[in-house]
Amino acid sequence: MSKKNTKEKFKSKIGGQALIEGIMMRGIGKSAMACRLPSGEIDVEVWENKNGKNAPWYTKVPLIRGCVNMVISLADGYKCLTKSMEKQGDSYEAESETKFEKWLEEKLGDKLMPVMTVIASILGVGLTLVLFLWLPSFLSEFLRPVVSGVPYETLKAAAETGEQLDIPSYVTPVMVAFEGIIKLLIFVLYLYFTSKMADMRTMYKYHGAEHKTIACYEAGEELTVENIKKHTRFHKRCGTSFLVLTLIVSVIAGSFIKYDNVVQRMGYRILLLPIIVGVSYELIKLAGRYDNVITAIISAPGLWLQRITTNEPDDKQIECAIAALKPCIPENKEDDKW
Repeated sequence: MSKKNTKEKFKSKIGGQALIEGIMMRGIGKSAMACRLPSGEIDVEVWENKNGKNAPWYTKVPLIRGCVNMVISLADGYKCLTKSMEKQGDSYEAESETKFEKWLEEKLGDKLMPVMTVIASILGVGLTLVLFLWLPSFLSEFLRPVVSGVPYETLKAAAETGEQLDIPSYVTPVMVAFEGIIKLLIFVLYLYFTSKMADMRTMYKYHGAEHKTIACYEAGEELTVENIKKHTRFHKRCGTSFLVLTLIVSVIAGSFIKYDNVVQRMGYRILLLPIIVGVSYELIKLAGRYDNVITAIISAPGLWLQRITTNEPDDKQIECAIAALKPCIPENKEDDKW
């Protein structure tokens, strides 16, 4: 693969998301989703982005825009993911629908989807808090007596009474590193095991097709299957990279919180989440805009994990990516520069 064929000529603001048998792309003024139907045809939906270039101020202010844009992306992504499943028709639903889901559909009817959306959101947030906040803090408590040399009973009593113990200065860095390792390990294992599921393997192929197609567009080449195949499936401005950066920033932020009480520590971390997300968003924008040693270091963990979250696509998946990307390309490409 020659560098001439794959070199990036500009950085696009267009981003995307893999769906069930399809891809969603979001551009400056328009978004589109393209799904491969059971019949083999590609179904394309295009819509105008709300606000577009005239987005509200809070989507542009550094630090604040990170949280806002993340919520918007999650909401849009979930809607498109649901739509893509519906487009697969009764055959997909019959395979994936459980007896409990059929019972709910009979009882709730048209209200099923809104109810399931709320339940899924609550469970998703709860599971995230348990896996990435409570579990690392809980497990680290078992290591704390070993690292500090202070019996667990003494540490517990001090936490309850507010007594200040003479804890060696090296304890906090060790505990922070331990929590960080646990978080990253949970994240990597989650991605690895999901990548072994048949449906997720296919979705990760669409993820690869999304990256390769955007890379071809950024290289200034014609969007054809053959041209796109030459490009890399790894991209610095990917959601995977953003999630890894968020975990790393949360570990750094955690180093400023004392280990006196697990519940208090979790509370402080929840309060810090908007700041952590905001900083991570600015870092991913920085890494996407510049090419130097610092941005290469920032991008490295996310690019490595994309070896799990992306797979090499086939021609049909690339065709979907092309169909989703083309409507999002603005007439004036200067408007699309990152």
